[in-house]
Amino acid sequence: MPLNLPNLLTWLRILFIPLMAGVFYLPDGWVTPQQANLLAAAFFGVAALTDWLDGYLARALGQTSAFGAFLDPVADKLMVAAALIVLIDLGRVAPLVALIIIGREITISALREWMAKAGKSASVAVSFVGKLKTTAQMVAIVLLLYFQPFAGLPIATLGTVLIWVAALLTLVSMAYYLVMAARALRNTT
Repeated sequence: MPLNLPNLLTWLRILFIPLMAGVFYLPDGWVTPQQANLLAAAFFGVAALTDWLDGYLARALGQTSAFGAFLDPVADKLMVAAALIVLIDLGRVAPLVALIIIGREITISALREWMAKAGKSASVAVSFVGKLKTTAQMVAIVLLLYFQPFAGLPIATLGTVLIWVAALLTLVSMAYYLVMAARALRNTT
């Protein structure tokens, strides 16, 4: 495992998962509900930024590695799944949304592994709709963790609408990847 800045940022993202989730389960009186919301949103927001930053730095510094390529998506999926589970527990996200998002992540991860073994990993490379889905999902989760109104904006409502948009984009991106994989496999037989 190469120890470089991009991989350290990925490990930091994983470390933020229990911090983001844990603030909601501290003993009474340690933090107010508003402080827990702010801390969780901040931890998740910083972690989401490191997702972009570690990939950028790996490419810019020439520090890409097989380990980093493995760990980065694992960290992303752990972070999103943990946040969605906490948000379900808090009553801020519908379980169906979490099932769609987490189910898609598992499906596409398995598909990418299968396609890599078939020598067709380029056919399931990250697409624009996948990046759009990720952006919508990350922003929605930050809003839903923060939850309270801010500067007159209904943050909870905005987060709820955006997480449903992310769920829709999740289904669209999954369909896209499945079609691309099917085409690639059909062309090899």
